[in-house]
Amino acid sequence: MRAKHILVAGAVVLLAGCAGVGGGGSSGGDAGPSGAKGGSEFSGTPSGTLRIMGFGGEDEVAQARVSAFKAAYPTAQVSQTKGDFDAQQFLSALASGNPPDVVYMDRNLVGTYAAQQAIVPLEACVDGQQVDTSQYREAALKTVTLGDKLYGIPEFYVVVVNLIDGKALADAGLQTSDIQTKDWQALKQTSDKLHQAKGGKLSAIGFDPKLPEDFPLWAMANGADLIKEDGAPNLNDPKAVEALDFAASLVKDQGGWASFKAFRDSHDIFSDNNPISAHAVAAFPMENWYVNVLRDFIPKGLGLQSTSFTDHDGKPISTVGGNAWVIPKGAKNPLAACAWAKTMTSKDTWMKAADARIAKVKADKSFFTGLFTANKPADEEIKAKYLTNVPDPGFEQAINNYYATLDVAKALYPSPAGSEIDAAWRSAAEKVLTGTPAQTALDQAQKEAQSAYDKASKNG
Repeated sequence: MRAKHILVAGAVVLLAGCAGVGGGGSSGGDAGPSGAKGGSEFSGTPSGTLRIMGFGGEDEVAQARVSAFKAAYPTAQVSQTKGDFDAQQFLSALASGNPPDVVYMDRNLVGTYAAQQAIVPLEACVDGQQVDTSQYREAALKTVTLGDKLYGIPEFYVVVVNLIDGKALADAGLQTSDIQTKDWQALKQTSDKLHQAKGGKLSAIGFDPKLPEDFPLWAMANGADLIKEDGAPNLNDPKAVEALDFAASLVKDQGGWASFKAFRDSHDIFSDNNPISAHAVAAFPMENWYVNVLRDFIPKGLGLQSTSFTDHDGKPISTVGGNAWVIPKGAKNPLAACAWAKTMTSKDTWMKAADARIAKVKADKSFFTGLFTANKPADEEIKAKYLTNVPDPGFEQAINNYYATLDVAKALYPSPAGSEIDAAWRSAAEKVLTGTPAQTALDQAQKEAQSAYDKASKNG
């Protein structure tokens, strides 16, 4: 039997023939998804044990959906390993011939695992369980599709707008509209007015460009995609170089990366010492889930504000993030895995999750901030039914900006070397923050990413 090496984010694991990635029913042979014939193993009612990896699932939204699956399929037992997706753990499970049945992972990783045949195409799953893929947002589906084959069922839908400390703006004599990304030189001037230092130490960040993680967003705003449509890296595109150089300059102008990062890290975004509540950051691009966090910590009188992150033409843009459900090669219960992915992402299930969130909000005497999923009909119904009374105008503005961004957001193209490309641009951004010229850092990153892409394409 041939052995197969899988390289993901620097981890090499030897998958030993059929024991690791072959057909994996409990009786062996071709019962697993790799032996799919006409979707038969995905048809019917699931039973037995469903082993899940990478899904914490402890809040009310997750628990409502888990309950929906258990109610729909009482003969299936859910075995859930707590904690986020761990690449090393996943690869080790594959190599041992004992993979989980379904895995919850970042959609940006799906292309890499698909190219390495660690996860299976889901056409048979879609047919067997009659999954309506038209309900999912196109940008989310794009990230889990490689070579015209679907490898994941998308779940949440993460987009970005600028969140703003209204008090900081008022103190500086600025308007909400001054926080904009259309005119970068004007943004630099605004950030300079907002940032504060005492005794030579940073005491308040003006505009935080959220590097290194938001480099793809800045590149997109400048007209560059870090991954080409065919999956090849495009990291040293001149427009990407210009974008990284500018975004890093915002950090340099505020004392440099060492002090900037130390100050930023001193404010836990999940606590009452979060950067907005503590007036430590005047503005930054931030994901939609964060309004739910801020709602619990915003002191009275803060005045949360927001603007859309735009390109140079003033058109709202955003990258798209989120996870997906995938089925590993050799999964022993692919039927239950497919039913799980379908159930967890269906409109009916998301409505149950929204009901649970509303109940929690009422118990806390708080308010609903939206629920952003890859299921467009679910989002629209939840918004119409529940997002009707936001008592804080700043939160209402932010929530509306997030919803307005959903249909214009753009995902990075999938790539068979997705994880390696991701690691390359992140490393480059970190180097630029510590003084390496953007052109030099991205040229090296492009070389490394291209090598990984060429190898992945050849092996695939």
